[in-house]
Amino acid sequence: MSAYHVVSLSGGKDSTAMLIMMLERGMPVDEVVWFDTGWEFPAMVGHIGKVEAETGVPVTRLRPDLPFNYWMFDHVRMKGARAGEAGYGWARMGSRWCTKIKTSAIDRHVKAMAGRRRVVQYVGIAADEAHRAKGKRYPLVEWGVTEAEALAYRRARGYDWGGLYDRFDRVSCWCCPLQRLSDLRELRRSFPDLWELLRDMDARAWNDFRIDCTVEQLERRFAFEDCQTTVLGYIAEREAMERRANDGGYGSGACIASERQGD
Repeated sequence: MSAYHVVSLSGGKDSTAMLIMMLERGMPVDEVVWFDTGWEFPAMVGHIGKVEAETGVPVTRLRPDLPFNYWMFDHVRMKGARAGEAGYGWARMGSRWCTKIKTSAIDRHVKAMAGRRRVVQYVGIAADEAHRAKGKRYPLVEWGVTEAEALAYRRARGYDWGGLYDRFDRVSCWCCPLQRLSDLRELRRSFPDLWELLRDMDARAWNDFRIDCTVEQLERRFAFEDCQTTVLGYIAEREAMERRANDGGYGSGACIASERQGD
């Protein structure tokens, strides 16, 4: 009995590179599956459409039975320390309920589609993170393809993710509390509308956004950093103008002297 070959496409640089490389090598691909959490960057949704159009391989789009916002804020927990209370809240490293919903939905779909055939599932993890490769097929690890090589490979073929990888180190759910501080800073800078949604979500959640801080605390921190940058930039500009004036250039001192001569 033949196997059922399915690609789990996250849409990021590694899984995208893996899919294209598999197709270029003539490897069997019976289905490509992408799970839409509802918390994806709009540019990522566009990227999935582009992959589908340019490869000619249909992408099966899966979605949760109930929106992630329901699970985060409204679902009544039946067991555990918070039994009877609403919402899973923000995910933690040891409690990634969102990832569990995603992987369970994909596994159920693949099992139903495969029927009695053996399932071979391909996951896009690069050689840099081979320690994460467990239980499935990881072509990039097998081929020794690193994260940097995967990104360069895709960019060379015209995929730019709407500039997401120019701004962020990793691209996943825009509201993920496990992302790097630098990515959160960039989210606030480049996507102020999503940042405001994040502030609203944090106000509704029963737990803090991160173990060490809330979104409001991050807002104050980032705003303070912006203020520092502005002040330091102003000081540096004034000092440069004064140096130019002292050297006979057109700095602030030269402008003032010129204005006085014209009085």
